[in-house]
Amino acid sequence: MDLAEQKSWIGCTRVATDTVTPRLLRSFEAALNPHLAVGETGVPPGFHWCLAPDIVEHAKLGDDGHPAKGKFLPLIPLPRRMWAGGSLVFHSQIREGDSIERRSTIAAIEEKQGRTGPLCFVTVRHEIGASRGAAIEEVQSIVYCSPESAGSAGGSNEKSGTPEPAPVADHVREVSVDPVVLFRYSAVTFNEHRIHYDAPYAIETEHYSGLVVHGPLQATYLLNFAATLAGNPPARFSFRGLAPAAGVGSIVLYAARKSSEHAIELWVADAQRRITMSGEAAW
Repeated sequence: MDLAEQKSWIGCTRVATDTVTPRLLRSFEAALNPHLAVGETGVPPGFHWCLAPDIVEHAKLGDDGHPAKGKFLPLIPLPRRMWAGGSLVFHSQIREGDSIERRSTIAAIEEKQGRTGPLCFVTVRHEIGASRGAAIEEVQSIVYCSPESAGSAGGSNEKSGTPEPAPVADHVREVSVDPVVLFRYSAVTFNEHRIHYDAPYAIETEHYSGLVVHGPLQATYLLNFAATLAGNPPARFSFRGLAPAAGVGSIVLYAARKSSEHAIELWVADAQRRITMSGEAAW
């Protein structure tokens, strides 16, 4: 990998626009209810991930279903691409009918060595503005890896090790994530990555044990869980993928109050009690 060549992409910027339409909002709610928090604006936390997706012609998709690299994201010579984590700062809540502008900038590119091969992390900063001004600042971490690393790039390998016992939680909620939920979330976010809806591809090509629960879907459930517990959406939220949630029929959300009374520790576990995502919400 020519890291100097990859880093020449740092600073590249793209602007996309969208509108919070009633149809898209109702579709998002139908896909994820009853696990959404109802805010004063009527737009649940995490809805912004439905807005301004990459939309390209079928011929311009890669074999994995993602838009081909080289338009905005760098031409990193590793075939697998996943969402590794991120952080959000909420300045104002998005409302139905808002016109949205998202300015995305490649902020950093870093190469690391994983247990089963090379990894490359790309950090993208998103500035999302709504009709009334700044709405959300987001830092997104994308990881590229080899097929052998696909099951472990976000953290521990899904097929190795013993399940880690979950910490003691104050609140627990089980959430069904059957194939219909995964398909509908892919639809409302226009996420074409085949690991979420094409089981033979996910198992045979990317070496997962089944369909994979989207990273932002898990994060959306955690965001809304935190907002429900606190009675209002957080001002800041961060999350990190630790292991793939694959081949599962449900996930479990956990929450525990931190020493600070204004923060909640959050995590997701699969049926084997393996933690797949950690997060923190603060007010």
